[in-house]
Amino acid sequence: MPIPDFQTVMRPLLDFASDGKEHPLAEAREALAQIFKLTDQETKELLPSGRQAIFGNRVAWAKVYLTRAGAFRAPRRGYFQITEAGRQLLGEVPKRITIKELMDRSPEFAEFRAPKQHKDAATPAAVEDEGQTPEEMLENAYQRFRNNIASELLDRVKAASAEFFERLVVELLLSMGYGGSRKEAGEAIGKAGDEGIDGIINEDRLGLDAIYIQAKKWEGGVGRPEIQKFVGALHGKRAKKGVFITTSSFSADAVEYVGKIDPKVVLIDGRHLANLMIDFNVGVTPVTSYETKRIDSDYFSEE
Repeated sequence: MPIPDFQTVMRPLLDFASDGKEHPLAEAREALAQIFKLTDQETKELLPSGRQAIFGNRVAWAKVYLTRAGAFRAPRRGYFQITEAGRQLLGEVPKRITIKELMDRSPEFAEFRAPKQHKDAATPAAVEDEGQTPEEMLENAYQRFRNNIASELLDRVKAASAEFFERLVVELLLSMGYGGSRKEAGEAIGKAGDEGIDGIINEDRLGLDAIYIQAKKWEGGVGRPEIQKFVGALHGKRAKKGVFITTSSFSADAVEYVGKIDPKVVLIDGRHLANLMIDFNVGVTPVTSYETKRIDSDYFSEE
């Protein structure tokens, strides 16, 4: 079944703690995964950042919100326990517990959810999607912003000249740690095509291995025949590694084909290219960064 949102998690989490015992969050997470009949794959599905499991994040925030509403207390580090207010909440809300229910019943929670604005603020705070945890809202907003930048980058690359595209490829590969010096990389990629190969670039600064490059601006999709030509050229050079970069996309046949062959060929389509440009700051300039933090429990330990 789909991974439940954190509001859907709150009532089962409160039920789980209704025995009055002290429970660690990991124990609750395992029990809830069984209640919601989640597969192992679903429990391991990650947030866009790839740093935390979605389900684990939602269970953790359900506990945080219930604690803020007074339904849980923290008897000791890493554990939670139901309170009398929590038992009362179980009796008063027989089905799904929502943020609205918590705000109506707990002034402390309402204040936690709606912090005071600066006196000069002209507009109220944006309405949050209450089906998402704060991390999900932040990461999804970032992903939407990144997707917009990637689309604009790709449009600009497609509108640029072939010579500009070659320079872009050089800049990107250098930023990724390939190519040795800028002069060497520029000369390698800038050469005219040779039997389906646009250039050769060092895999490392010592030149211990070489990567053969095909870098083309395309309007239509790149199919298997084009990739086969490139692979044939690699065989002719006894090359072990190749990268095919295009501003368009690859057909399913082309993607399937490179997964079954030797030498190793990496396909970089327009969308992947734009995201690599963002990751390695090619054609983009960092403007603002936001650093998220968590409580360091060890700092407060007096044991």
